[in-house]
Amino acid sequence: MARFCSLFSGSSGNCIYVGTATAGILIDAGVSARRMERALTDRGLNPAAVKAIFVTHEHTDHTAGLRVFQKRYHTPVFASAGTRHGLVESGALLSLEDCEVIKNTVELDDFSVTSFRTSHDSLESNGFCITLADDRRVGIATDLGIMTDTVREHLLGCDLIHIESNHDIRMLENGPYPYPLKRRVLSLTGHLSNDACAAELPVLVQNGTTRISLGHLSRENNLPMLASETSKERLQSAGMCENRDYLLDVAPPENQNPYVLF
Repeated sequence: MARFCSLFSGSSGNCIYVGTATAGILIDAGVSARRMERALTDRGLNPAAVKAIFVTHEHTDHTAGLRVFQKRYHTPVFASAGTRHGLVESGALLSLEDCEVIKNTVELDDFSVTSFRTSHDSLESNGFCITLADDRRVGIATDLGIMTDTVREHLLGCDLIHIESNHDIRMLENGPYPYPLKRRVLSLTGHLSNDACAAELPVLVQNGTTRISLGHLSRENNLPMLASETSKERLQSAGMCENRDYLLDVAPPENQNPYVLF
């Protein structure tokens, strides 16, 4: 049975496991290698069973533990060409040879991983669509200022999606961030708001998505209940009922989330 778990989510670090009970892949490595190891072993997984790490972009909250984990377990790392250079420039990896460029799709044992461009203020950020051995599909799209046609196209038909619901616009506008940072978050290369995320969900559910994981919530400018209710209200207004048409969870920031079996 397929397994998904958002191990860490948010500005303090991001790391997602997708796979089975015996082996899988990680999307991002944004906390220390020790914390990733603990999160995996807490779920009965040997960190050495991670077949590859796919990196969305070079920002520290997605790469903090990458170099140590990769060196310790000789784990293959994949990223876009731009992100690959960013990983070396930032010190997240020591050399370009430590990362393979993913141009479109990587076939890896029982996994097929397709990358797609996202709109974020990094060198070449990507989301990923993972197809497992039983043909179930997981779509991951965080750190995106807008939902582009490219992102939407790759998420359509995914059984499970992990999608950014970063901030409540009113909380952000009235919150403690300095004005330039508020503008960055709200920009087309910033982060997806609760409202923008919720607006996309009905068409995704109509096209086969049954599990929704809201991720990358801001601690300063959002609340889990607010993100959840915004999405559920939009789905309800489209005639969709929770526990009948879809299941929805909010990814916690720390190593607290159980597996989602699907």
